[in-house]
Amino acid sequence: MRDRIERLTENLGQAIVGKSDAIRLVLVALLSGGHTLLEDVPGVGKTLLAKSLARSIDGKFQRIQCTPDLLPTDITGTNIWNPRTGEFEFLPGPVFANVVLADEINRATPRTQSALLEVMEEQQVTVDGNSRLVPAPFFVIATQNPVEYQGTFPLPEAQMDRFALSLSLGYPSETEELQMLERLQLGTASKDLQPCISLDEVKELQRLSAQVKVEASLQQYILNLVRATREDEEITLGVSPRGTITLQRAAQAFAFLDDREYAIPDDVKYLAPHVLAHRMIPAGGRRARAIVDRLLNSVAIP
Repeated sequence: MRDRIERLTENLGQAIVGKSDAIRLVLVALLSGGHTLLEDVPGVGKTLLAKSLARSIDGKFQRIQCTPDLLPTDITGTNIWNPRTGEFEFLPGPVFANVVLADEINRATPRTQSALLEVMEEQQVTVDGNSRLVPAPFFVIATQNPVEYQGTFPLPEAQMDRFALSLSLGYPSETEELQMLERLQLGTASKDLQPCISLDEVKELQRLSAQVKVEASLQQYILNLVRATREDEEITLGVSPRGTITLQRAAQAFAFLDDREYAIPDDVKYLAPHVLAHRMIPAGGRRARAIVDRLLNSVAIP
């Protein structure tokens, strides 16, 4: 399966210039069975990354443009009366896809945001008492602008806890931006990407990454990090047990991408800011990433 991982990484690199670390983190979320929150300014390639991933794995892609008037049924789907048959028929919503982009998720109302809670955790939606499974693999990429807050609704802690990783693409370097212009001149477009891996192979990669060995001492290190967030005076709300599990799964996926059969402390240290920071509520306007960095320096490494 190593060749398939390399082909997938290279395929995404053809569309996303110079963002190898971000691509790697998105693949960690995908292989660990989680979801990704991209917090960045407009125009840096967030939508392009989601579309390119869907094309690369030959999966169905759906985009949800979140607005204040968006309803929960616009996401999950609804039952519609069919006068020909005299019965209600279920009209699937955009979550019935392999890769779902929830663009500007914080512009949707809390009621609509909550429509994603069940499907992100259990890969199913319940409409009128009937539960329906979404396609597998199922991967949500949500975006939000961390600068502009006018007309937005902050994501509740329950929603933030559903995201395995949060990251930022950031602006490209001068060389990378010049390369983007050169590709534009040559007519290279993301729609030209061809599938390089099948959905069944993605599910197999997820299964194999879950088998990566995590020693007891490393599990204790993960636990110590998480429990430190619950006891720190600068944190109002610490990381949940779901965060503990997610950090271990992410470390397994990271090691798997690095062609290792075991996870190491460096995997946890690299992933901790992306897995833990968005799950915490700092006190007194402090920065969550800075607190995580401080805890990484204070918690003993096995």
